Amino acid sequence: MESFIREVLQKLKTSDTPLSEITFILPSKRAGSYLIKELAAISDNTFFTPTIYSVEEFTEVISGLEPIDNTISLFEFYDVYKNLTPPEDTEDFETFITWAQSLIQDFNEIDRYLIDHKPFFDYLSGIQDLKHWYLQDEKTDLIKRYLKFWKNLPGYYEELSKVLIAKGQGYQGLVYRKASENIHSYIAQNDSKHVFIGFNALNSSEQHIIQELLKVQHAEVYWDMDEVFYKDPSHAASLFLRDYLKDWEYYQDNRYEQFSHYYAKEKNIEFIGVPKNIGQAKYVGEILTDLGKDQLENTAIVLGEEELLLPVLNSLPPEIEELNITMGFPIKNAPISSLFESLFQIHINNTGDYYYKDVTSILNHPTLNPLLDPYSEALVTRINTENLVYLKYETILSEFPEAQRAIIKACLEPKKNNVSTLIKDFHQLIQLLKNHLKKEEDKIELEFLYHFHVLFNKLETLNEKYPHLKTIKSLYNFYKEILTTETLDFQGKPFKGLQLMGMLESRALDFETVIITSLNEGVLPAGKSDNSFIPYDLKQEYKLPTYREKDAVYTYHFYRLLQRAKNVYLLYNTEAEGLNSGEKSRFLTQLQIEKQAAHHQKKILISPKVPQVKNELKVVKKTPEMLERIKSLASSGFSPSALTTYIRNPLDFYHQYVLGVRDQDEVEETVAFNTLGTVVHNALENLYKNYEGQLITKEIIENFIKQADKQIAKEFSETYSKLPLEKGKNLLIFEVAKRYLHNFLRFEINRLKTGEEIEIVQIEKDLKVALPIENLPFSVYLRGKVDRFEKSNGIPRIIDYKTGKVESRNLTVEDWTEITKDYDNYSKSFQVLTYASLIALEKDLKFPAEAGIVSFKNLKSGFLKFEKKESGTRNKDSMITEETLDLFQIELKKLIVEICNPEIPFIEKEIKKSYGSF
Repeated sequence: MESFIREVLQKLKTSDTPLSEITFILPSKRAGSYLIKELAAISDNTFFTPTIYSVEEFTEVISGLEPIDNTISLFEFYDVYKNLTPPEDTEDFETFITWAQSLIQDFNEIDRYLIDHKPFFDYLSGIQDLKHWYLQDEKTDLIKRYLKFWKNLPGYYEELSKVLIAKGQGYQGLVYRKASENIHSYIAQNDSKHVFIGFNALNSSEQHIIQELLKVQHAEVYWDMDEVFYKDPSHAASLFLRDYLKDWEYYQDNRYEQFSHYYAKEKNIEFIGVPKNIGQAKYVGEILTDLGKDQLENTAIVLGEEELLLPVLNSLPPEIEELNITMGFPIKNAPISSLFESLFQIHINNTGDYYYKDVTSILNHPTLNPLLDPYSEALVTRINTENLVYLKYETILSEFPEAQRAIIKACLEPKKNNVSTLIKDFHQLIQLLKNHLKKEEDKIELEFLYHFHVLFNKLETLNEKYPHLKTIKSLYNFYKEILTTETLDFQGKPFKGLQLMGMLESRALDFETVIITSLNEGVLPAGKSDNSFIPYDLKQEYKLPTYREKDAVYTYHFYRLLQRAKNVYLLYNTEAEGLNSGEKSRFLTQLQIEKQAAHHQKKILISPKVPQVKNELKVVKKTPEMLERIKSLASSGFSPSALTTYIRNPLDFYHQYVLGVRDQDEVEETVAFNTLGTVVHNALENLYKNYEGQLITKEIIENFIKQADKQIAKEFSETYSKLPLEKGKNLLIFEVAKRYLHNFLRFEINRLKTGEEIEIVQIEKDLKVALPIENLPFSVYLRGKVDRFEKSNGIPRIIDYKTGKVESRNLTVEDWTEITKDYDNYSKSFQVLTYASLIALEKDLKFPAEAGIVSFKNLKSGFLKFEKKESGTRNKDSMITEETLDLFQIELKKLIVEICNPEIPFIEKEIKKSYGSF
């Protein structure tokens, strides 16, 4: 295969002008590099390299202006805006940049297409005036200011151009306009031959420059267009060239006939549908595995999306020895980028105290953590154990020794919204990180760090030159703007091995094997994304490019890549929903409809091999060590919660009680249900504890009501956080806890009013009793804390408090064998009967007795009693007798024997997600 650039050079080689005296202009710098490579390949003797420009460089030479980037354009524009706008109408810089970026893009378009700005802006202002037409004669102040803004646009445009030209600078559009104005003086000073290679969509400035050079016979233009596309009047790939050949004066007398004839030749084209972006990256690796070493030398991977760069690099087969990547690695994807993102956010949102998640994300960042450990880990542990939702800077600093304090100061010392202070501290942090990374010899991280050093230097220079960045937020906006354009360049041999590039880098280059990814609507082609103040009809009127022309540009690049290729692999994402997805690109459908006779097309749908995972329930056999641990548990006493954990899921019991694996301490931002329960339990204990062995009176309860709020506040302070509960969900939960306590105390008064006699026997008493089990060779104990043991009209009553909702049906037992098997229906009955057994085994319970639950969410139902239901009838008995406890203890002993039996493993149960932690 002979590339287009080589074809052109072979033709020029036979011309009268020596190659070294020609000025070559190409669409990109990369195409210029390829031209030098091809020159070396076709030359028979040594000669000087000719002058080679990219089109941007060529316009800079003609215009004599130094190009400035979008960021500097915005700062310069703000200076102009402030000078021309009355102080009372001037917006601050942060508001200004929300609309100024789009306006500068529009200035660019106007200049590149050589539009007379005055009638254009008058037209635009007139459109806005019509939009706000209404019957009243008087316009509101807002409308007046809005229309005044549109009328001021010509002034902004003229002044900005004047200021920049005076400095010898220009944004891209201004450079192009100046170049088209200077072309005649350039021609007068340069009589060398200019050769334009591989162009397609030209703006008006470029067209004017080329036509002027053609007029004086100082130029030749070589278009890379296949005859198939040119002869099809509706094909978007030839949209621009057809216009040039029809409209340019030069082509009225000089017919252009140099079309190529490669596209219709034999090609293998595969349409490959793969789910997700990562699937495309993996399949690219599979395609490359099947290519020979010689084939790889002439293969290009063209990525539709830059996000695929890392997945593709990670998917390349080991056989690939040489690779050249023309795309840079975006430093926004570097690990250290997330550290600066976190630091910006913490200082933008800072209200005095730092939110714990922001602090822990910085302390635990992989870049900082090695320098701060073990002190950072100790601070995180303290945050979790003391439930510190907000932290003061001084608190954080005090946790670190002097050696680490410089890092903490650079990161977390309050910046008081001062831009200079923040940049200075970031420079300090970069220096500290540099010293550490040098010791570790981490070259890649050092390279990333250097790019951030350069980036903050740029921001510092801008801040010193243009004093518009008043807040950290405005600095952050510019940081993001610059960050998106900064890349880390890969080093490689530019013409050796596999080539990996983006679509625009492929201009004027040819390869035998082409792999293109992300051929989905919205990606290739990009579709509608107009960030402009200029409406569609005005763009059409002035022949400015719309999304249709932009789509035609990508159509040309796509088809041009296919022209000389022999093997083409076209990948698209089959997922229609989610990020980076969309329907299959129209380019693929067009290829299928307009299939050439010699093209061999093949459609493939790829689905990744998903291994079948059997969700088998886990079984853990008991080892001698586990049995020793169970024996130790039996000796210290099985609690009702431990036994109900086993009933719910034996594997949870194994994790929590045998292995001792508990939930890690975490900051409880919102009061959890178990914390609410603890607060209410403790408050009731504090109120009732001093009245054990006494009868409760109405006066005592009324006194409790007076103390209730203070008790709840005290318990929240001790159990949850010492910070006052003044806002958000926690304030609501605090009020709920107070309401629970007041409601319960009123419930107690109502009991007394009905003439019920209440005697408090025990409050929150820790009990531990032996449970004789004949089948076991060691002692077994039960232990637990009974919330309340009272006598109601002389009948012993065991009460368990629940802050959740419990109903009477949860406390009914019909079949005793089910009580240790069915957690959903019988766990509440199991718990209250275990508490009853504890008191009975202590010989403190006189029968008959009652046991049950007081549910704070269901207080209207009162005391919910445990009831035995006769099988086959509706008869229920709420009195607990010795026989009741004997029947229960038979099942209880069976359960404990099962737990202690070495032959019965811990078998996982299929449980609801809301149950266990494991």
